[in-house]
Amino acid sequence: MTSAYEDVPFSELLHHPAATTRRLDAVRALRLRRRDAGDLALMRVDQLKRDTTVMDFTSRLLAGLVRTENIAALRQALPEALPWSTFLPAEDIDTLLAELVDAARGAVALDNLGPIALLLTQWRHSAEIYADPALHAILTREPEGDLGPVPMPEAGE
Repeated sequence: MTSAYEDVPFSELLHHPAATTRRLDAVRALRLRRRDAGDLALMRVDQLKRDTTVMDFTSRLLAGLVRTENIAALRQALPEALPWSTFLPAEDIDTLLAELVDAARGAVALDNLGPIALLLTQWRHSAEIYADPALHAILTREPEGDLGPVPMPEAGE
C-alpha cells in the first residue's frame, strides 16, 4: 500500500523533474515545500479522479442517509468521525449534518473540497466554545451574545 504523501523540496522538482515525479509510483501525492509561499501538491490525474469519485459517492451516501430514517445512526456515529462534536448541543447536531451534506454535494460539484474543510473548522470552533463554560458564558451574555454591528473599517486599515 502506498502512503498518503511525501514531502519534497520544490527545488527538487525543478532540478530533477523526472526522478521527482517517478516518486508518485510509491505515494498518492507529493507535498512540494516552498520557502516563501504555501506548499503545493503534485498528484497523478487518475488519482485525483479516483479521489473525486470517492468524495462524490460519500457525499451522495451521506445525503441519502440524512434524508432517511437512518439519521439516528448518523448521530450515533458522528462522535467517531468528529470527536469534538460531543460538545455540541443535541439540536446543533442535525444542523451540522444537514450543512455537511449540502456542503459536500456542492463541493463535489465544484471539484473543490475547501467548503467542507471550512464548514468543519467552523463547527469545531463552535464545539470549542461549548466545551469551555467560561468562554461560552462570555460569548452568550447580554445582549444575547451579539455585541452589535461592526463598523466598516476606514480606508487603509
